[in-house]
Amino acid sequence: MSIDVLIGGAGGKQVSFDAAMANRHGLIAGATGTGKTITLQTLAESFSRIGVPVFMADVKGDLAGISQPGKPHKEIDRRIQEIAIKGYQHRGVPTLFWDIFGEAGHPVHTTISDMGPLLLSNLLQLNDTQSGVLYTAFRIADDEGLLLLDLKDLRAMLVWLGKNRKEVSGEYGNVSSASIGAIQRKLLVLEEQGAENFFAEPMLRLKDLMMIDFSGQGVISLLDVSKLIHKSPKLYSTFLLWLLSELFENLPEVGDADKPKMVLFFDEAHLIFDDAPKALLDKVEQVVRLIRSKGVGVYFITQSPLDIPEDVLGQLGMRIQHALRAFTPKDQRAVRTAAETFRPNPNIDTESAITELGIGEALVSTLDKNGAPTPVERVLIRPPESSIGPIDKSKRNELIQRSPVGGRYEELIDRESAYELLKQRSEEESRVAAAVKADEQSSSGRPKRKRSSNRQSVSEAIMKSIARKASTMITGRLVRGLLGSLLGGR
Repeated sequence: MSIDVLIGGAGGKQVSFDAAMANRHGLIAGATGTGKTITLQTLAESFSRIGVPVFMADVKGDLAGISQPGKPHKEIDRRIQEIAIKGYQHRGVPTLFWDIFGEAGHPVHTTISDMGPLLLSNLLQLNDTQSGVLYTAFRIADDEGLLLLDLKDLRAMLVWLGKNRKEVSGEYGNVSSASIGAIQRKLLVLEEQGAENFFAEPMLRLKDLMMIDFSGQGVISLLDVSKLIHKSPKLYSTFLLWLLSELFENLPEVGDADKPKMVLFFDEAHLIFDDAPKALLDKVEQVVRLIRSKGVGVYFITQSPLDIPEDVLGQLGMRIQHALRAFTPKDQRAVRTAAETFRPNPNIDTESAITELGIGEALVSTLDKNGAPTPVERVLIRPPESSIGPIDKSKRNELIQRSPVGGRYEELIDRESAYELLKQRSEEESRVAAAVKADEQSSSGRPKRKRSSNRQSVSEAIMKSIARKASTMITGRLVRGLLGSLLGGR
């Protein structure tokens, strides 16, 4: 059964899209102040109404109003009449609040191991040599069965690697002490930016982002990043990529459905691609292309289509283009690029229209029921039924207290992992060394004997000891997702 979702309209004509095509992704673009946030809210609200869970990032802190009913306003009433909307009513949608810092919502956690060396290298902005050392640390942790869960685990692993770099270089390649030091310094910066609680357990469960409420509406998971995006924009973009990877790795394949299983809205999307290495960009393009088969739609929100790599831009079926300003040559190039991405409409001069659009007005192209782009239309965006703008702190706290996931992520778990095992290794090494020294001192008055060739060295004893302990922790090799893996896949 076809489900049509209204975007807007003008001149007695409405523009909508088939929800079955919503997993073909989309783009919302436009200059600051042209109405992108309201368009984002309207689409998220529409998906929720048809039973699709939504994840979106609240960059400016003004999307929380989606949880509350809207209020009558003459401009809203006028637009309802212009678009000829039927059945409009003021109502909010079910909303869960999240916050990586745990201040404006439930805290969000993942582990170092699950993030993987590729995404972590991008987060720390490591060069190729430093990235190679980080990959080595992850590989040794895998080989030794050492869980890397939080920052102290990774720091302990790097300290161990520095002490034993000569021994491991023969098997894993050259390990530079300068690179280890650089990674350690960048981890300190990351910790100062508030990542310590992000890399922790319990890890975020995907099913908590994919809930349907008792009335059949999709629950909106709203991640407050108004503080994070200023403190650590790289952590924000890395989290989005990690989430995309986790969904791709864990969700089953689905056939043709009448609506998506989940929709993601990535605001300030240019941060995902800025300064990202080619290897990561290739992985992102691959995931975006394939994740639609899992029933997931991804919508990027940014100022200009030029912010999105061409290979990713080509995967986006829905285009909603708000006004762009053409003051500089770069701006003019962005306008031309935006115009060229639309299927032409003989009644619209697309390039000129982009610079003439008013607030809340946009050029829109969707996919028809056969998956082909529709000709571009100039429309007024439908107003949301929920409240526009932020909500007060007391109302937010009330909703957090009543949340179905309340108390699930607030208390951290610190189980035995690399930090504890490497600490045990160090202590055992000290004990063995002390015993060897005492043995040498006690035998100093006796004739010296040649050391038996089958006697264990200190390091050999420690390695065997830690291997026995590690084997009791896990029975298989650690694995990571497509964006976090060592080899590019599970």
